[in-house]
Amino acid sequence: MPTSPSDFPVAATQPRHRDTVEHWMRQFQDWLCRQLEAADGLGRFQEDAWQHHSGGGGRSRVLTGGHIIEKGGVNFSAVEGTMSEQAARVLLMPDPGYFATGVSVVQHPRSPLVPISHMNVRYFEAANGEAWFGGGLDLTPIYVDVAQARWFHEQIAEACAQHDATYYPRFKQWADEYFFLPHRQETRGIGGLFFDRLAVGKDGSFDELFAFVRAVGEIYGRTYVTLMRQNAALPYTEQQKQWQLVRRGRYAEFNLAFDRGTRFGLETGGRTESILMSLPPQCEWHYNLQPQPGSPEAATQQWLQKGIDWLTDPPVTA
Repeated sequence: MPTSPSDFPVAATQPRHRDTVEHWMRQFQDWLCRQLEAADGLGRFQEDAWQHHSGGGGRSRVLTGGHIIEKGGVNFSAVEGTMSEQAARVLLMPDPGYFATGVSVVQHPRSPLVPISHMNVRYFEAANGEAWFGGGLDLTPIYVDVAQARWFHEQIAEACAQHDATYYPRFKQWADEYFFLPHRQETRGIGGLFFDRLAVGKDGSFDELFAFVRAVGEIYGRTYVTLMRQNAALPYTEQQKQWQLVRRGRYAEFNLAFDRGTRFGLETGGRTESILMSLPPQCEWHYNLQPQPGSPEAATQQWLQKGIDWLTDPPVTA
């Protein structure tokens, strides 16, 4: 059994790039679920297979009631069809005919000291022949641990450097811009990577871009499992749990108002339960809630801004 996504056979006996990527995405979903289940120690993912109305389908896997993970999802999909002209314009599609496959992940832990995490990797082909990859990963700590934030960014920077020296600074900045709530003037968390429309041919060969996407999936699994195991047993207070519910509310605001994956799924008639899997099991909103000056909550708020260089010690702002 492969112990890493890098071990999966991707050399094509299959004739088309889309088949090669879809095959890997299925295997990656299986591998990641095993890693998360082993780290949690109690919870097990339940699978819900579904069909898309215009072709293809997916496997939604959700874990609830785990030892560490309160609610988590690892979704695979491979769908095709023809979207409306309006949807194609909104999504900047060069042709309304499309094929899309990917894995989307969100984990909401029980403890406010274990960060919320997100990752997705995806591949699109338009009917006119254009093809591209996209994806990203990021952490949303309820309380920012500066040492862990730096370690997380070191791990993803190293993974990027093995493929292209420009990837980390480019995609880290893109993540800062993307995972941002403009109405709050704050980032969703400590960022990570975000990249979209890495075009086959223009931005690299299929093999080069696919190798990078596989590396993103693997480094997510390795880093998040490590953080789960490091933080899950730390004691926390009821006040910290209440702050977690508030921060979960901000997470929900981003996913419902700004997330491109949510928009794509809804615009193309995707499965609602799978699209909204990313939302937390519970969250709260309080009118004009402001952290007490000097509190741990206020300290975390100060880190929720663009341009922080997490690779320096101590981190600095741009």
